Amino acid sequence: MAHAGTAEVLDGEVVRRWLRLAADALGQARSAIDALNVFPVPDADTGTNLYRTMICAADAVAELPPQTSSSDVWHAAVSGALLGACGNSGLIVSQLLRGLADTCAPASPCGGQVVAAALINAAALARAAVYRPAEGTLLTVADAAAHAACGM
Repeated sequence: MAHAGTAEVLDGEVVRRWLRLAADALGQARSAIDALNVFPVPDADTGTNLYRTMICAADAVAELPPQTSSSDVWHAAVSGALLGACGNSGLIVSQLLRGLADTCAPASPCGGQVVAAALINAAALARAAVYRPAEGTLLTVADAAAHAACGM
């Protein structure tokens, strides 16, 4: 049973809201994230890059008509994120979204077990996109989320 304000499936409307909320949260946190000494290069723009990438994904789906299929919403999010990816962190986020979309877009519904599988796929795609993956990065967070979703 879902709690008030939670969703049981990731349909197109939920994905739209999630992307906008994620972009808004990153917008509020970007200065704090920018201030972190982020591996591998402390370039002081990781938060901004994450925000700019996520806002591109959110804006891409916001342009779609209200009754757009969940699959098309996922694909627009991935396209927006990839085209707007800024820096290494933006590229990683675009690949995380791609991994989620590859699994969730064809699923109907995209419920808990599908989301768990999607998180595993997303973490693997993001890790594969990085030349020298390192622990203690966004990749580690993606792996932890995938393992937690699967109950590992």
